[in-house]
Amino acid sequence: MDDIAFVPLTHSSTLRRLLYEALAALGFDPTDIYRRAYAGVPLAAPLLEAREDHDNAPRFWQALPQITADVDIGLHLGEVMQPRPMDVVGYLLLAASDLRQGLQAFVRFQHILSGGFAARLEEVGEQARLVIDLNYRGVGSLRQQMECLALLLRKMLAEAGGDLPLLGVEFRHPAPRRLGEHRRLLGVEPRFGQPRDALILPRAALSRPSRSASPRLFQVLTEEAERQLAGLVENRLLARVRYWLETCLGQAPCSLEDCARALGCNRSALQRSLAEQGSSFRKLHDEVRRLRALRLLEQGQGVREVARACGFAELSPFYRAFRRWQGGTPRGRA
Repeated sequence: MDDIAFVPLTHSSTLRRLLYEALAALGFDPTDIYRRAYAGVPLAAPLLEAREDHDNAPRFWQALPQITADVDIGLHLGEVMQPRPMDVVGYLLLAASDLRQGLQAFVRFQHILSGGFAARLEEVGEQARLVIDLNYRGVGSLRQQMECLALLLRKMLAEAGGDLPLLGVEFRHPAPRRLGEHRRLLGVEPRFGQPRDALILPRAALSRPSRSASPRLFQVLTEEAERQLAGLVENRLLARVRYWLETCLGQAPCSLEDCARALGCNRSALQRSLAEQGSSFRKLHDEVRRLRALRLLEQGQGVREVARACGFAELSPFYRAFRRWQGGTPRGRA
């Protein structure tokens, strides 16, 4: 298999730099917060051109409520964040002719911001849904991160297109006990436990002209964004499909159609692109299952739990697959 499939995903340091500022605005010492959240794991400085390990992020967001003693810390960080552009995607949003063009650019270049993004723009009837899923291996949607991001994106959209009331907000994480801060800051009561994290906007607002539109600048920024996107090794197709499988395996359906939808293409296009790179969805799916099974068995997990974590509903198909992979039966607790 192409080694490119094993390259870890990364994200830009943009959000981390905004988080440093927001933590300070709330009266916290950002350096101390990060030191405690990562418990000795070394972190590079959040430099302008820096890329960071995508799968390190959950450590920060999971530790944050306890460190700050604030169960709504994600919302409060989003409340004080200043949505100034700090990367090419932010500047594209401002230079776009209208909100639709800006959001299309956001979706097109989302992986410059984070390799784990699975964002897309859906227009149905009088509504537009901006899906903002961020995925991590072995971790569900992070409540504090997504609530912070929802507020930040709302501010960014307002900067580009003026006041923008939300029709709704959807989150994948379960509902917290108290929703007063959600209603105060988002202007609506979110729906929790949904299939996607999403902002729901009036579709008509997408045609609203941007107050800072600049067609020439948008063209220059698009060329720069294309250059940056092409330079991300982990953005290549095999890596993206493999990572998607690792995040969904055992948690959600993992069909070719589901993967194509998540990556913003159709089934035929994904199949054809994988074939051009000497691979297939079935081959990648099989390989991700095999590696997960071996790792979990090595960790001492029971065979039934391993089968379930690898997306097998029953044991017999798992045993057959394991014999094909390894030439024998899995050794572990029943």
